[in-house]
Amino acid sequence: MTRRARSEAAQDPLWQVGKYIRLSREDGNVVSESVVNQDKILNDELPRFFPDGRYRVVDTYIDDGTSGTTDAERESFQRMVADIRAGKINCVVVKNLSRAFRNSADQGHFLEEFLPLYGVRFISLYQPAIDTYLDAEVVHGLEVGITGFMNEQYAYKTSADIRRTFRLKREKGEFIGAFAPYGYQKDPRNKNALVIDEDAASVVRDVFTWYVSAGMSKRAIARRLNELGVPNPTAYKRAHGLRYENPNAKQNDGLWSMPTVSRILQDPVYVGVMRQGRQKVISYKVHKRAPVPEAEWYIVEDAVPSIVSKETFQAAGRLSQKDTRTPSGNRQVYLFAGLVRCAGCGKGMYRHTSRQRVYYKCRTHAEKGPAFCSTHTIRADALEAAVLAVVQALLALLDSPSDIARKIDAAPVLTAEARRLDAAIKQRARELERTAAVADGLYMDWKNGDIDRDQYRRLKARCDGQRARLRTALARVRSEREALSPDAPDPYLAAFLQTGSVPSLTRGLVTALIDTIYVHENGALEIAFRIRDPFRRLTGGA
Repeated sequence: MTRRARSEAAQDPLWQVGKYIRLSREDGNVVSESVVNQDKILNDELPRFFPDGRYRVVDTYIDDGTSGTTDAERESFQRMVADIRAGKINCVVVKNLSRAFRNSADQGHFLEEFLPLYGVRFISLYQPAIDTYLDAEVVHGLEVGITGFMNEQYAYKTSADIRRTFRLKREKGEFIGAFAPYGYQKDPRNKNALVIDEDAASVVRDVFTWYVSAGMSKRAIARRLNELGVPNPTAYKRAHGLRYENPNAKQNDGLWSMPTVSRILQDPVYVGVMRQGRQKVISYKVHKRAPVPEAEWYIVEDAVPSIVSKETFQAAGRLSQKDTRTPSGNRQVYLFAGLVRCAGCGKGMYRHTSRQRVYYKCRTHAEKGPAFCSTHTIRADALEAAVLAVVQALLALLDSPSDIARKIDAAPVLTAEARRLDAAIKQRARELERTAAVADGLYMDWKNGDIDRDQYRRLKARCDGQRARLRTALARVRSEREALSPDAPDPYLAAFLQTGSVPSLTRGLVTALIDTIYVHENGALEIAFRIRDPFRRLTGGA
């Protein structure tokens, strides 16, 4: 063994020490490997390496819950490397090689090339003990190489075991994600099970109801939620204490957008379907994720409680596939949007206004000419009258409309809006109380000297802005709730009870009953209903 020879008069340099500590995910809660315990061991052992006391701890670099198989994803490790390059530290101390490396190639580069290049001393307390100042050649020894190989094999085996465990859990429909989907939360008794989070679930139900039954566009739904002061899914999770992150989290302003609404309407988790394994880590050394073909996903039916019915979810899917664009400033989707097609070419027809009248016209004829499709057109009011007449005629065939009306009256959908507004009032009031408490706490922090005057003013201004938005949202919701008279009968139900018919069409009724309306050249209509008995839902049939 080659040892550094020094005269008794020679003095060791002043060592600027950087302590490196890492705890990986697979280490779990093992006390001996905890961050606190590693730090204590390093502090206790440091003096024996510097008998003359010529050392100073510059910084402690901690990667908690991070794999050692790659350097790139360890933020504190990269910070330590930057400090070495900047000359801030000239000595690195670790508990053992496995804390610094689980990749033998990275270990070799760091110990044999990088540290010598910058003249940095490396100390490993155990497995094996290393001090490159006393023995620079130790890093080339067989024991260090074998230890690096064994550490890498341990990482590989651990990774394989974890992947095997995850696969079994996914096959059984157990949830293994870090954060529950919006509308759910992890079961406190079982982290692999999801339960409904009623506050968020009520918003999910509103999104589906407004889209399927009320005929609102996705953009209008997002605008409506923002007006009510409802935080978007990212802001909601953070407000409930979750350290939620995603690629766009830093730019998230807490507001709803059309893509967010679309993702909710398309996610089958809300009917109990668990989809997992849509991405995979490339390898235990390369931690980047790659998409997985849909055929290889883990899909389990009825794995979680449903928030909306399968019928509602399917209706939302059908509507999303249809052209339901709305003009700027219009929140409601047109009554027949996405449903009217030309019987000649099968293409969707477009709305056209001429002399204050609205028509549906064949797009192929208008854009490509009569050689490709003949004239197919119908006035919008005539179309609505004809479809209403068909619906009323079918209703007349029912034996007991009053019995059906009583079933409708007993259905919870009639009181859903009132319940939603009541819940929104309570939630906004709770949030307002919470922001008031935060504001009071800021004042005390300032008085106690925990924050300075500028910090207090900046945080107070942000808090005041949030409180103002909450007050506006609360006033708007209360106003809407007061407009709902608890004794007033539903107008649709009242007309149905009185006449046994419906006075007009609604978007929800149309989309529930009709799949497609075909317009023929002579203005004749062909209506394709979604189900064999269009009023099966009203009569309670299966």
